[in-house]
Amino acid sequence: MASKIYAPDLLEGQVVLLSGGGSGLGRAAAIELTSCGARVVICGRREEPLEETAALCAGGLCDVEVCDIREEDQVEALVDGVLERHGKIDVLVNNAGGQYLTPAEDITPKGFRTVMRLNVEGTWLMTHAVATKAMIPAGEGKVVNVTLSPHHGLPGMAHSSAARAAVENLTRVLSIEWARFGIKLTAFAAGHFATQTLLTKYPQPVVDNVAHSVPLGRLGTEEEFAWAIAYLASPAGDYYSGSILTMDGARDNWVGPWPPQLITDEAGKPPAESRK
Repeated sequence: MASKIYAPDLLEGQVVLLSGGGSGLGRAAAIELTSCGARVVICGRREEPLEETAALCAGGLCDVEVCDIREEDQVEALVDGVLERHGKIDVLVNNAGGQYLTPAEDITPKGFRTVMRLNVEGTWLMTHAVATKAMIPAGEGKVVNVTLSPHHGLPGMAHSSAARAAVENLTRVLSIEWARFGIKLTAFAAGHFATQTLLTKYPQPVVDNVAHSVPLGRLGTEEEFAWAIAYLASPAGDYYSGSILTMDGARDNWVGPWPPQLITDEAGKPPAESRK
């Protein structure tokens, strides 16, 4: 499958390790990266969805590895295996993550630890292993950490809001410490995207109304996310480091349309009596 906007050799010769590649945004990113010529290794806890992603990728350029990023020994083995087969890792995309919608008072200690382990510790284990084994010896590399928008937190997701903020500060700190090794780190904060998880795993009132919370009035597409990841992986992204990039249709800045619907008429203009 050819990229709609990038040259087919944009990422030729690059090796990308991408976690959470079995569905949604991770799957879309793997498809786009391979369409630009990159060799992509995707990992996740279940082999079947990973194989489905690989079948959708261009030219047999997608490899599949089962790995639970929360487990240090599995992460070490994953990175060692990629280096043994491909000799390098140019880009790491820490896309794997997860959370569940629940009031803060109902989050159990176990539930909080589960979300923190996956989103923070898993990201750290992957980043540290790739940096020390591949990127520091090579004197270069890129890490993209996928986080969430809005940045001021999401009600019903106190655990995930805390975890993603931790990842963003980790990104900032490592971009300073590891600049001397030529490693660039960026956090990519994704807003509301039309993924199968959002459309099928969340309460219907949330699904029906979430697009109305975005000033642009729509959800993001998986392709838009994938294009941004490919951009950061490309030479065009070489001067990004320590940045928190947000793609959310302006949701981080405001909830819903402007002017607010309650003070506008159907045409989106102030009511006639207020214009006299």
